[in-house]
Amino acid sequence: MATGTLLAFDFGTKSIGVAVGQYITGTARPLSALKAQDGTPDWEKLARLLQEWQPEKVIVGLPLNMDGTEQPLTARARKFANRIHGRFGVAVSLQDERLSTVEARADLFSRGGFRALDKGSIDSASAVVILESWFEAHP
Repeated sequence: MATGTLLAFDFGTKSIGVAVGQYITGTARPLSALKAQDGTPDWEKLARLLQEWQPEKVIVGLPLNMDGTEQPLTARARKFANRIHGRFGVAVSLQDERLSTVEARADLFSRGGFRALDKGSIDSASAVVILESWFEAHP
């Protein structure tokens, strides 16, 4: 049975949310979001994250339309996931992220009001939702 650490990414063109979680607890917590230039992260920062956390697997949120169809960002998120696997050799899985941002925003607002709703916080909170939904789907 897997008991290790996982990292999750909420892919975006300007900011990529990051969360870390443990199989054993099935919970995740946000890390600092990575800035991105048109969807391209600072690969050295991403490499440092992977080095620091040594994840057993990386989960990348897959942005889909509410009806399950793909949107332009879907292909870019897949490409990001493929690049992580190709560059670093870590196992990568995709997780449907429909409503993760809505859920993250509601959670942050309930804890800190409008002040809590800065972009990096929302993106990393979305990564937490993505990772925790992955844990629920893969007990």
